[in-house]
Amino acid sequence: MDPTQNALFALAEQRLAWTDQRQALLAQNIANAALPGYQPRDLRPFAQALQNATALAPVQTAPGDLPGTIDPLQQSAVVERPNARAPDGNAVALDEQLTKVADTQTMQELTATIYKKYFSLFSMALGTGGSSS
Repeated sequence: MDPTQNALFALAEQRLAWTDQRQALLAQNIANAALPGYQPRDLRPFAQALQNATALAPVQTAPGDLPGTIDPLQQSAVVERPNARAPDGNAVALDEQLTKVADTQTMQELTATIYKKYFSLFSMALGTGGSSS
């Protein structure tokens, strides 16, 4: 039995991918904080991304075709509705963006910790070690 072929691990991997994509968008928002007219973007909440994920997969229609891939977390970023705008039209609020970055980092660390702990438990149960903390 391969413990990594577990729904819990698949969900943790999706969550980590989501946090990675969100950090990239938030970094873009912060980098463009001085760009006139820039609108901050964010991903849909993770729970909503899971609800919208489909079980469809690409199909090879001919033997020479490459197999396709679908990223279930590949959703379009949404433009945030800002409370205020700068006179130049920029709507990035650095304090909000930095708070989101910190929240996303916390989510990422929690998910990674849970992943490692469960993997360690599976390893111990299978007798393959897993005494790491």
